[in-house]
Amino acid sequence: MSKSLSPFTKSQLLPQEETLEVIRQKGELFIGIPKETSFQEKRVCLTPDAVNALANNGHRVLIEAGAGESANFSDQEYSEAGAEITKDTAKVFSCPLLLKVEPPSLDEIKLINPQTILISALQIKTQHKSYFQELAKKRITALAFEYIREDDGTYPAVRQLSEIAGTASVLIAAELLSNANEGNGLMFGNISGVPPIEVVIIGAGTVGEFAARSALGLGANVRVFDNSITKLRRIQTNLRENIYTSTMQPKNLLKALLRCDVAIGAVRGTNRAPVLVNQEMVEAMKTGSVIIDVSIDMGGCFETSEVTTHNNPTFEKHGVIHYCVPNIPARYSRTASVSISNIFTPYLLEIGENGGIENALRFDRGLKNGLYFYHGILTNKSVAEWFDMDCSDVNLLIF
Repeated sequence: MSKSLSPFTKSQLLPQEETLEVIRQKGELFIGIPKETSFQEKRVCLTPDAVNALANNGHRVLIEAGAGESANFSDQEYSEAGAEITKDTAKVFSCPLLLKVEPPSLDEIKLINPQTILISALQIKTQHKSYFQELAKKRITALAFEYIREDDGTYPAVRQLSEIAGTASVLIAAELLSNANEGNGLMFGNISGVPPIEVVIIGAGTVGEFAARSALGLGANVRVFDNSITKLRRIQTNLRENIYTSTMQPKNLLKALLRCDVAIGAVRGTNRAPVLVNQEMVEAMKTGSVIIDVSIDMGGCFETSEVTTHNNPTFEKHGVIHYCVPNIPARYSRTASVSISNIFTPYLLEIGENGGIENALRFDRGLKNGLYFYHGILTNKSVAEWFDMDCSDVNLLIF
């Protein structure tokens, strides 16, 4: 009688260790929100409503007294929402999880405990190598909220703030054209028998789209310029209106600038925004017309642009009023704070549900994309190349 052949090897028939799924245990977060100290920064990371949602999920929030005042959120509102209020700045910075709008200064980093988790903006263009060296010394895990990516590939924080900046650019232009601000005395609005205001928007991204949406809503004639046909097609689709669009043809752009009352710069660049309107083109614009250079945080797309502040936002050059404030959303601090809070809150709840940042990063690729420091190890290639630093692949550290 022949010996029967088994489809299994001897080792496969031996008892094996049971593999169990790792259970995500909910953890309690202790979140610190210090008062912003950066120049003219009036936003706050979490609104009282967001704090209430976190507190109801078993998390603790410690807020420095006065942190929300510039955004018109009182300490009492935060306290009633379940936050703890303190005047001790060092105590807030000693929390294991820190939330900030602006990145911490070098002096503030000294107050942070080793192994702290920091979530804030990074603003790579304004940083110095010493900032990252100090984070490394403290073995900090840091996430930049402008790098956090959604499943559809979009960056929610960048888009939200761009929406505010685009809408605000038109509202600011409307103010500057009024007699109250020694403007031309022109009003947005399609008034019967009165020619509408002409608006030129350079850049068809999110800022350009929301600037166009606001200008159209106020009855202006809008012309949008961009070198990307895809973006121009998308802006027409999103606005559901066939507006004038053109690629960056110098002749067409100059013709539009000669006629316009408002020109809005809304283009981005890899390192610096490209200069698309030279001095001669600005000189040819109408006296009293307005330039809003939203791209000024990346150098500006008008050759005549110079950085201004919220206290002194405008200057006149060649008879044209220039508004070149780099942090436009801070002008509308409450709206911007609600917008940022809406982005932060779901991620914080997710981190808590996953039992901490480690599991949250493991399960959420978009959140992982925002990581640029992991226990003092640099994980972002852009930062590494920009500052000539060593970088490790985050996937080799978290798996």
